[in-house]
Amino acid sequence: MPTERKHPPAGERLHKVLAQVGLGSRRQIEDWIRAGRVHVNDQPAVLGQSVTGADRITVDGQPVTLAAPAKTRLLIYHKPEGEVCTRHDPQGRPTVFDRLPPLPTGRWISVGRLDINSSGLLLLTTDGALANRLMHPSNHLQREYAVRVNGDVDAAMLERLRAGVELEDGPARFVIITDGGGEGRNHWYNVTVDEGRNRLVRRLWASQGIVVSRLLRVRFGPLQLPRALGRGQYREATAAELASVSVRPATPSRPVRSSSGLKPTRRRG
Repeated sequence: MPTERKHPPAGERLHKVLAQVGLGSRRQIEDWIRAGRVHVNDQPAVLGQSVTGADRITVDGQPVTLAAPAKTRLLIYHKPEGEVCTRHDPQGRPTVFDRLPPLPTGRWISVGRLDINSSGLLLLTTDGALANRLMHPSNHLQREYAVRVNGDVDAAMLERLRAGVELEDGPARFVIITDGGGEGRNHWYNVTVDEGRNRLVRRLWASQGIVVSRLLRVRFGPLQLPRALGRGQYREATAAELASVSVRPATPSRPVRSSSGLKPTRRRG
């Protein structure tokens, strides 16, 4: 739990205050409030509740001393296949958090997820408000992936994926699809989506009867997967990189061509 800090301004929303001290994203904390894990002055918290520095707040029975947020940190991590993005895995599988540097206060918050069979760019931050902004559907931040597919892909199929198909949780599409080269079972495409629904890239291809055999995220918003960053390695974002994701976009992002220069068929493994 966070250690002692300065009191926040009066009347801030509870979920915002707890996100600022690094407990989780605003969405996660709202779920905790619904589940009864958060109490204010010994009473169950409610969604939308405001708090001041005089209020006593606990999460899972542990006191939280409120504060102005510490300096925001952002890690750029190259997730390998075989790691999960949960903090504690019941099956004992390795998690992305196992490799991260320890924090004196707060904790690392994953900006979205990659499934256990996917690899590539994963962002982690100490700022719950930043994590929430990057993941919020209204911002339409683009995610770009290099995917290797099994199956016969034709022009009509690609046009359907660009135009949009109906999935079990609503319509979805690829904003951009470009051919990445290769033949047979080693054919690659670079695809871009502007939302973060669970396993969206795999499900879009599956809607056309195509199986994704490898999936690598190469871009999240303006941030690229660094070519020199090996699997399982991370580095701190530069001041410019942090600034590029810290300002809320005025309008949804437009399709952009990748400047990563990554050649998926030439990556290790």
